[in-house]
Amino acid sequence: MTDPTIALKQYLINIGLQDDANFLREGVELLSRMFMELEVEQQIGAGKHEYSPERNNHRNEYRERTWETRAGEIEMAILKLRKGNHFPSLLETRRPAEKPLLAVVQEAYLKGVSTRNVDALMKALGLTCIDKSKVSQICKDLDQVVEQFRNRPLQASYPYIWWDALYLKVHQNHHIVSLALVSAIGVDDEGERHLLGFDLGGSEEEAFWLAFLRSLVKRGMKRVKLVISEVHEGLKSALSKVFGGASWQRFRVHFMRNLLARIPHQDKAAVAEVVRLIFDQPSRQSAEFQLHQLVDRLDKTYSDAAALLANAGQDILDYKSFPKEH
Repeated sequence: MTDPTIALKQYLINIGLQDDANFLREGVELLSRMFMELEVEQQIGAGKHEYSPERNNHRNEYRERTWETRAGEIEMAILKLRKGNHFPSLLETRRPAEKPLLAVVQEAYLKGVSTRNVDALMKALGLTCIDKSKVSQICKDLDQVVEQFRNRPLQASYPYIWWDALYLKVHQNHHIVSLALVSAIGVDDEGERHLLGFDLGGSEEEAFWLAFLRSLVKRGMKRVKLVISEVHEGLKSALSKVFGGASWQRFRVHFMRNLLARIPHQDKAAVAEVVRLIFDQPSRQSAEFQLHQLVDRLDKTYSDAAALLANAGQDILDYKSFPKEH
């Protein structure tokens, strides 16, 4: 089964948006800091600045250490004790602690912070008999990190937006189902890319896409001119209702895969080379001319591929109606 925490982080790295995933690192850092404090509390028998007859030691000072995680580098402040030593179990090499930490942060973004999940995380990391009020405080602090990122204002205009989906196997109602982790990646007026938001749901469900799009508009997304995505009927229908004046462009790579699937193996490379000439044309007019010529050639031998290319002309060439430098 796909590990969604690794898949999401790697996906953001692949598209060059790892800086927009800082909430993952901040969430892991928050949970790590609180986990270490609870661990120390159990070891010495008292909380910070707390009087307790069970106290057997005192906090002293901190030493800094960097922890390399899937979410990035985390600066750890490791507590020293007046008597004896303390080493956070999070940093023990035999315990892959970052994975469950990341899982809780990601699920908190997608489904909200759950006291049940945080409590289960504490137990999985070896902390038992934790007071419910402390678990609630962890949830409250994590919720602030998540909500700050989830609801941050989108102040710039985003003329071009990519909508992508990463399919994951997830547990839902005691079953394993395939859901789409969908993301919106926008380019602002300065040409900078930003992760605008993402959500988990059914990629073909119009109601899901409508709710996702409207949540971005509510946060300030505006002036969308061109939308780039795969052929998701629910998304296309939702886009027409939320961004009625925007053009739609199909993913070129996905289209090429669909087209070449209709071509015998021995001819795939040659056909792919000719199709690329369509996209290399300097104008939309010359690209459409090249496309129609190729359709005529393919129709003599591969009619299915020719029909697909003819019907996709509008969808794969819309971007050529925009400034060439863009």
